[in-house]
Amino acid sequence: MEFIKKHEGLFSILILLVVCYFVFFFNIGNYALMDVDETRYVSMARDMFNTKDFMTLYLNGEYFFEKPPLYFWGECLSFAIFGKINEFTARFPVCLYGAMCVFLVYFTGRKVVSERFGFISAIILATTLEFVVLAKFAILDIVVTACIGFSIMFGMLTQFVEEKNKKYFWWLFYIFSGLAVMAKGIPGFVVPFAVMFFVTLANKTFKKIFKPQYIFVGFLLFLLIVLPWHIIMLKTHDPLFFNEYIIKHHLNRFFSSSEIHREEPFYFYFLNVLWGFMPWVLSTLAVGISKIKSIKKFSVKTLTNPQKFMLFNGIAFVVTMLFFSSSSTKLITYILPIYFFTAFLGGFVWEKYIQNGGKIIDYTVWAFGGICIIGGIAGCFMQYFLPEKIYSDISSIQWFSIFLLLCFGISSVLCSLKEWRKGVFACYALFIIVTSAFGTKLFYNLDYKFGQNELMNYAKSAKTNNQQIVVLNNERKYSVLYYYGSHVYYLTLENEKEMEDYGHIMYDDNTVVIIKNKQIPEISKVLDFDTITEGRKFSLVKVH
Repeated sequence: MEFIKKHEGLFSILILLVVCYFVFFFNIGNYALMDVDETRYVSMARDMFNTKDFMTLYLNGEYFFEKPPLYFWGECLSFAIFGKINEFTARFPVCLYGAMCVFLVYFTGRKVVSERFGFISAIILATTLEFVVLAKFAILDIVVTACIGFSIMFGMLTQFVEEKNKKYFWWLFYIFSGLAVMAKGIPGFVVPFAVMFFVTLANKTFKKIFKPQYIFVGFLLFLLIVLPWHIIMLKTHDPLFFNEYIIKHHLNRFFSSSEIHREEPFYFYFLNVLWGFMPWVLSTLAVGISKIKSIKKFSVKTLTNPQKFMLFNGIAFVVTMLFFSSSSTKLITYILPIYFFTAFLGGFVWEKYIQNGGKIIDYTVWAFGGICIIGGIAGCFMQYFLPEKIYSDISSIQWFSIFLLLCFGISSVLCSLKEWRKGVFACYALFIIVTSAFGTKLFYNLDYKFGQNELMNYAKSAKTNNQQIVVLNNERKYSVLYYYGSHVYYLTLENEKEMEDYGHIMYDDNTVVIIKNKQIPEISKVLDFDTITEGRKFSLVKVH
């Protein structure tokens, strides 16, 4: 025991490495890429890797100006290192970003507050539901999240390090903000700078950020990262790049949801975080509300460094939430950077609880544990009250879910009643670790049943038989593109130009067509076809 205490930091790092392996990396190559974004972005990265054109992005042979290329460069590097393109090499980079975020939280918390606080906060981030789900999903949101997180954490550290070291942390703030722009565009710049604007105002250090050695060198580093690719693209593809990238996919998507039709109410992300921060949300929210109610008046000057750090994370939470909530276009993936700040706020709550206990958290543990126990018991009898088809679909995850819910619910409540508070914390962490490591494949395979399995099988069959594929009147499910491995024709009967240019391909003897089953009656009025394979949601047909 004395040896562990003496080498506490080493054991913390080893535990975090094990947690990150099971949360992020375990089994990631053993289930197919998911529609729509995984298959779309990995298909693009594969094309970039094969063509060696690392500047211009293409999707199915067409220009793609929605995103910058940082994510795709990381994917290509993974393909090159491992020498193959598959599910594992596609997901490895994003899982690595997720693990890096966990260690960023650990080292930042350790630097500003304490070893224990950093460790607890890192475990909380590593076991936050939405963060875990998206940090092993081969899409670019975890990339921009990591870059924004690094930028803001280095920015916050400028408020705590010695004066002689501040410039290095400011430079890192600008560097990672530039990388965030190269991952997602404007949000990568706005979020870190907005957060640090309000943090320095609160800490009364706003004027200091304009020191030439900070701001001039910092912006030079920022521009060296951001400008080259953007200048090349503007020169090569002007005015198409400007209109698509700047106007359509940045400005218009912020002020309007007409581009991707994802308009949500202002409070959307507040509700999102309520499930996304599971299982830590009830305890953190309950203690947070009680702390806010008890605040009467305070001065930043009287706060200790740990208290300032909590204040800064509260500011960052509010700024990030308001920025993304004010956008007309909202997707659940956008809010991912907020979990850095919830992890630290949750770390503050749980460190106090582990040390001193607290009835408020005990109540939330009993409530959450009770809900899980009820859910587990109800799951044992789901075949008696669910429609047969629905039960048949979800039966593959039934007993895993029942076991997980009952074990977690019972063990967390018992640990709380026995006042073994470290055990309660371990139960919460293990709940997500086990779910991520052993449940992800089950849940993915369940989702595939609702049409994607059919699309993947049709694509693989066409590839094996050297056939062309047309996807007719359907939203663009890119699993067809990825698992086919070549150009796919996405056509709409009502689109006269598409039909004029490519409609004849459907009648080729070497072409197969994918259509939605529910559209068969309507399409059969226009086209004459024979069904090759009829699936649950999609059918493979031959037009003649």
